[in-house]
Amino acid sequence: MNKLGVMIRLYPDTDIFTEMKKVHDIGCNCCQLAVWDMELYSDEKAAEFTAASKEYDVEISTLWAGWSGPREWNFTAGPMLLGIVPPAYRMNRIADLVKGADFAAKLGVSRLATHVGFLPENMNDPQYTDIIAALRYIVKACKERGINFLFETGQETPVTLLRVIEALGMDNVGINMDTANLILYGKANSADAITVFGKYVMDTHIKDGFYPTNGMELGKEVKVGEGMANLPEVIRRLKELGYEGNYIIEREIKGDQQTKDIVETLELLKDILK
Repeated sequence: MNKLGVMIRLYPDTDIFTEMKKVHDIGCNCCQLAVWDMELYSDEKAAEFTAASKEYDVEISTLWAGWSGPREWNFTAGPMLLGIVPPAYRMNRIADLVKGADFAAKLGVSRLATHVGFLPENMNDPQYTDIIAALRYIVKACKERGINFLFETGQETPVTLLRVIEALGMDNVGINMDTANLILYGKANSADAITVFGKYVMDTHIKDGFYPTNGMELGKEVKVGEGMANLPEVIRRLKELGYEGNYIIEREIKGDQQTKDIVETLELLKDILK
C-alpha cells in the first residue's frame, strides 16, 4: 500500500520532533528529509532524526541531499550553477553527495535523491562523458552503502534522463518523480513522462504548476489541483506500472497557507487513491 507523506526541510535550528509531530497529526506516515547544510550530517543529528521518526511512527522514505555552492533556479544562471553539471563545482558536490549517502546510511534510509543539474540533451556534448563518470562514482558510492540514487526530475527531458540512467547501467538508480517540475521547467507533460521512464520511479514529490511564460524564468508552482500536473492521470499510469512507493507532498511556500494546502492535497490524494 502506498504511504502518504510530506517533505521536511531541515535547518540547524529545526526541531525535528515538532516537524515529525506535524506530519503525524495531519495523518501522514512518511516523509522525505531535505538537507542543504552539510553540518547536519552528524552522528548526533542522525540519532535525533531517527528517534523522532520512531516516536511518531513516520518513515523517512528518502534523504533529499543538497550540495554546497551557489544556486539559482532559473534558465539564465541555473545551467551554470546547479548540480554536478558545472565543472567548477563538480568535485565539491560529488563529495557533498557522498557525505549525504553516509548520512542516509546512518539513518537507515535506502534512497538518496538530488537535482544533478541541467543534463546535456546532446550526448555528444564535450561534458557528457565526464558527467556520466561523476554520476557513476556517486551511484557506486551509494551502492556500497546499500542506497539507491534517485534523480529528481525537472531540469532535463524524460528521454535525456532515461538515456543517462541507461548509460550508467547500474541497478541502484531510480527517479524521484516531481509531478510539477517537468512542467515548471518546460520539459514535458508529467503524465506522458511516466511512459518514458516510469519503471524507474522509486519516490515522488506531489506538486503542481504551470509551464514557463517567458524564456528566463521557471513556471509558477501552485497548490495541487490548480495547475497542469494532472495528478489523477500521473497516479493512474504509475499504478499501471505497479508503483508501490510513497507519495510525498511538497508545497514550496511557507506559513499557515503551506499547511492548509498540504492538508487539502492530502485529502485529494486519498480520493484519487481510493
